Amino acid sequence: MILGIDPGSLKTGYGLIESIGNKLHFLECGTIKTGGGAFPPRLKIIFNDIQSIVQQWSPDEMAIESVFLSRNPDSALKLGQARGAAICAVMVDNIPVSEYTANQVKQAIVGRGHADKSQVQHMVKILLNLNEQPQEDAADALAIALCHANTRKTMLELEAKSTQRYPAEVLSAIRGRRKKRFTL
Repeated sequence: MILGIDPGSLKTGYGLIESIGNKLHFLECGTIKTGGGAFPPRLKIIFNDIQSIVQQWSPDEMAIESVFLSRNPDSALKLGQARGAAICAVMVDNIPVSEYTANQVKQAIVGRGHADKSQVQHMVKILLNLNEQPQEDAADALAIALCHANTRKTMLELEAKSTQRYPAEVLSAIRGRRKKRFTL
């Protein structure tokens, strides 16, 4: 089970999917709204709400959007802190975290790294066979989870192929019997 997170200081999207074989299943999505006011209590809301999601669903992994450089340094710093609250919430349970840029996610889901939000929402609806489009932040979180599921699947396939192709060399390298560096 993968928890996708689209961090934000006012709204943080989350989405849960399960990858079984070649099938992806939608479980839940939503938006954590922190409201206005002082910033530290908003971080606490993000942390607590994500911890509640982790306690309820027990995801195996989390995928989160990387920080992008903004023209407004204050916004970039707040986004980084919101990401930190989300990452800390899952690290309490030692859940592995993977990070993807917005362009990587859009490329994986829409096929274009500069797709707009409505295109991402539409493709998430199609890929997960949903009756309606999720809200923007929740759709982005689901897209991040989908990107991770596809990336992980590709990496596992490549690893399996390389192991089949060079089994003796891989096993020797893993067991440490060779001092020579293994390369493909």
